[in-house]
Amino acid sequence: MVNWLHSVNWSLLVTILIFLPLLATPRGDNSESCCLETLPLTDNPQNLKTDKKIIRLSATCDDLWQTNSDPCISLRKQILRYWLHFEDHLITTWYTQDSLDLNWAKTRSQNISATITQAVVFTFVPSEVPTMIDVNGKRNTSSVKLPMEIFQSFNNKTDQVTVAVTTINSGESGLFKEPNQTGTVLDNVVVSVKVKGKRITGLRECIELSYLHKQLPQNLTRQCVFWDFNKGQNGGWNSSGCHAKLHDTETVCCCDHLTFFTLLLNPSIDNITAQSLLTTTNVGCGISMVFLSITVILYFFLRFFYKKFKSDNTVKIHMNLSGSLFILNVAYLLNNGINHLDHPGLCKGLGGFTHYCLLCCFTWMAIEGFHLYLLVIKVVNTYIQYYLVKLCLIGWGFPAIVVTITGSINSYGEYTIMDMANRTTLSLCWINSDHLTVHYVTDFGYFCLVFLFNALVLAIVAWKLFSLQSITAGKGEKTQAWKGGLTVLGLSCLLGATWGLAFFTYGSMSVPALYFFSILNSLQGLFIFIWFVFLYFPKNETPTSSSSNAAKNEQVTNAFHSSHIPNPPPSF
Repeated sequence: MVNWLHSVNWSLLVTILIFLPLLATPRGDNSESCCLETLPLTDNPQNLKTDKKIIRLSATCDDLWQTNSDPCISLRKQILRYWLHFEDHLITTWYTQDSLDLNWAKTRSQNISATITQAVVFTFVPSEVPTMIDVNGKRNTSSVKLPMEIFQSFNNKTDQVTVAVTTINSGESGLFKEPNQTGTVLDNVVVSVKVKGKRITGLRECIELSYLHKQLPQNLTRQCVFWDFNKGQNGGWNSSGCHAKLHDTETVCCCDHLTFFTLLLNPSIDNITAQSLLTTTNVGCGISMVFLSITVILYFFLRFFYKKFKSDNTVKIHMNLSGSLFILNVAYLLNNGINHLDHPGLCKGLGGFTHYCLLCCFTWMAIEGFHLYLLVIKVVNTYIQYYLVKLCLIGWGFPAIVVTITGSINSYGEYTIMDMANRTTLSLCWINSDHLTVHYVTDFGYFCLVFLFNALVLAIVAWKLFSLQSITAGKGEKTQAWKGGLTVLGLSCLLGATWGLAFFTYGSMSVPALYFFSILNSLQGLFIFIWFVFLYFPKNETPTSSSSNAAKNEQVTNAFHSSHIPNPPPSF
């Protein structure tokens, strides 16, 4: 076998170079004639005639990759097997430096000194043959860095180490595609590195593949993978031994072996899931708006017949939170209907309004937490002059200041989420893609602060509540435990605990978390209505307590009910 390979060394090189002009002009073979070709293939090429036929079919038979008849599928598998082992053939038969330049496949074979004292870097660009560059030079293209460890392992065995680097366009060739593959190969580029005479695995210093790209959509996750020949019937992508270092416009894949690599872009959600989530959210927002309206009407009804509601700051804070949620739902539903209109000015205004409503919700959730802190945790010295007026200035005024500043730097506009085929999954008027830092600071960062504060307050309140219940004896112990649990659930809704599900909308559990997030938060208005009716709707009986511990327990349980816990004096 080895003698045959050396005997055809220069013959194969000349043959491929002769075929290059022919390959540049497709022959126009039809799918049937291509698929009916027979190839006596094994894992390694056996004769020059087979090589010629494979190269011609790979480069010129475009219909071969678009037809799913049994003969075409069988032939594609054979051609894939050939190209998977092409570099082995290349580095075995070509001793001198040379390259292969097809429309969709580029190869560079390079001899490198086994005593080299620095890493080796090759560029890989879909339109160019890989080129060896200075390891310390500036890199303006994607590149692969091979550590010295690879070449030092050959020391005292050979003076020269032959390395072959290949880039294959998986889109044009139809190669390297799994059945039902949802992810997309970045720029359709698959990169392979092979070394003559040794199988490289288990490297201590990893091979670095630096992929340069534009800023990717937020709904895509990046995964460094290699083609695993043992996966499935015809191989598939595997991430074992590889990990990614993520940057805005660069992804560095670090792998401990040599094979075919790529950067796979996986959608967080597909189109079907996105539309299902959109429908779920729309229905939930509609339900919330109805029950928020009923809540406000009930408040004014009770305020008219019961004087205590006129001076109850707690219920007024609830109404402000309900109002902020109501206008947020309005802004969201308007976004669904107006964002398709080609009117940039209107979209900017709606984006700013939606941002303002969201910040108002976060702020009033924080105010709910602060008010609960005064009522249950601090308790004494809680008098604040013009208390509710100051809260309203913060709850409605602070978001207005933030939106004014962000709007002054032209942050609002159309924001589009794309799927793997660059089709629009969702388009809305929001903070545009050029100002995502504004979103991270004013939305994500602000929410994290609110969530942490409210979570701490809720944890302390729950601890006090259940501590008091544990020492309360009497007939109503089971009822009190049930009521305490319901109280914690109600407070969780008011303090925005369900919004914390946003932290779980990444990774393998992203889709279930998104469904829970959409359902629970779109129905927040319904939950507030239930809480309001449970605590504030007039009852005939007046609760009494037979012990000081029971009284304290009842106080904490009804922390938001003005008839049980006094509010700060309404000095306004």
